[in-house]
Amino acid sequence: MDIPKLQIGDLTAPVPIVQGGMGIGISLSNLAAAVANFGGIGVISAAEPGFNFDGYNRNKLETNLKALKYHIQRARKLSPKGIIGVNIMTAINHFEKMVKAAVNEGVDIIFSGAGLPMNLPKFVKESKTKIAPIVSSGRVAKLICRQWDRKYQYLPDAIVVEGPEAGGHLGFSTEQLENIKDLPLTKLVKEVKDALKTFEEKYQRRVPIIAGGGIHDGKDIVKILSAGASAVQMATRFVATYECDADDKFKQSYINAGKEDVMIINSPVGMPGRAIRNKFVEKVYKKQKPQNIKCINCLKPCNPQNTPYCIADALINAQKGELDKGFAFAGAKVYKINRITSVKKLIDKLMEEVKSYKKDMD
Repeated sequence: MDIPKLQIGDLTAPVPIVQGGMGIGISLSNLAAAVANFGGIGVISAAEPGFNFDGYNRNKLETNLKALKYHIQRARKLSPKGIIGVNIMTAINHFEKMVKAAVNEGVDIIFSGAGLPMNLPKFVKESKTKIAPIVSSGRVAKLICRQWDRKYQYLPDAIVVEGPEAGGHLGFSTEQLENIKDLPLTKLVKEVKDALKTFEEKYQRRVPIIAGGGIHDGKDIVKILSAGASAVQMATRFVATYECDADDKFKQSYINAGKEDVMIINSPVGMPGRAIRNKFVEKVYKKQKPQNIKCINCLKPCNPQNTPYCIADALINAQKGELDKGFAFAGAKVYKINRITSVKKLIDKLMEEVKSYKKDMD
């Protein structure tokens, strides 16, 4: 059986895989372009993209805007025919300015989560840029659709539903994350599918669902597509690739991780997250607060006076391979990764597995 393409309006991705946006600096133009070149949707993270640009410490906003434009332009140059997206968290400071910059650069699609992107449609109405909110439940999907419909007469071009096995900051309580079997991704896909029905009937079009969180191989992909999703979102699998924008030591931390090393942390920004245990994490969560914390002022919910460490600073250090001063976020199945490969080989392997599992099901 043929592998279904992902259709989002006039955008067609031959491979039904969206590479998840990973900050800080894990998925920039290099990784996004590689994924786009081999049929998926490549995604640049807009979380502090200017961290390694001159001027970052002098004028962070200006430098981040400059860096975001640079990476969109570079990805477009490296993948002139591929689909390039940007992940912009609603929780970042200057969210609207980052969205406008991405739209002005003609990015194909904006993915937005870490909060409710209630005003996102007003920035894209006169553009070709598609928008896809990231949700963790059918209830949240319905809430966003209702607001976009009422205020902007706009239906999401796609919706991403992230389950509790994802990496990074998560839209679930710590208790839910400790009982992930109660929230299988297939169940969440069906929830979102049901939530969209009324709006799809009104607008006479289908909203493709992209599902992510804990998807590791072709069998996982087939399972999610069979549940009603149009595509999957995968992030963790793309870290251990040559094209990933992170330092090799960051990638090696994925390869070295055992199942027991994957843990839930309480992030300084008030959201739980899934990360790989290391000495830095153990130290800060034993209340040994690092000295001379420099607040980068990246996320709205963060309170520098109470934070045990600067999350952005820790992630920047990790991206550079300085894991004694930071840590890596990762999905629940990171321990299954045992080698670094190329994006092409990874996508080819995943698609071969999908064909094999589909054949068995038929």
